[in-house]
Amino acid sequence: MRQTFMANESNIERKWYVVDAEGQTLGRLSSEVASILRGKNKPTFTPHVDCGDHVIIINAEKIYLSGNKPADKVYYRHSLHPGGLKSITAGELREKNPVRLLETSIKGMLPKGSLGDKMGKKLHVYAGPEHKNQAQQPVNYELRG
Repeated sequence: MRQTFMANESNIERKWYVVDAEGQTLGRLSSEVASILRGKNKPTFTPHVDCGDHVIIINAEKIYLSGNKPADKVYYRHSLHPGGLKSITAGELREKNPVRLLETSIKGMLPKGSLGDKMGKKLHVYAGPEHKNQAQQPVNYELRG
């Protein structure tokens, strides 16, 4: 009889990948990176275990927003005080803080709760072409399509 494989912390191998965001569409890049962070690209994927890999994203400032998204897509946050609703368009956020634009997009595609928080900590986003994770010997990852 065959046993179903269940991943756990002792038999998970984590890799480090570098993804270049230059010219990539925000949503397509985000969904593929979220899949890597979850571990869905591995044959040993187990839904209730964090079996994903680390992802380093460089050139976040050169991400592409299609159509009217730079002007029409709005991100909201609230300070939890009366009148504390703040809003910023995707274009303004890309100019001001491109790292937060990508992190918000990718973390929104991960599971909610403590498991998603653990997966989100394996995401490392940098606005420019340099990153400080050379010691982990990351491998370049080519996005599909």
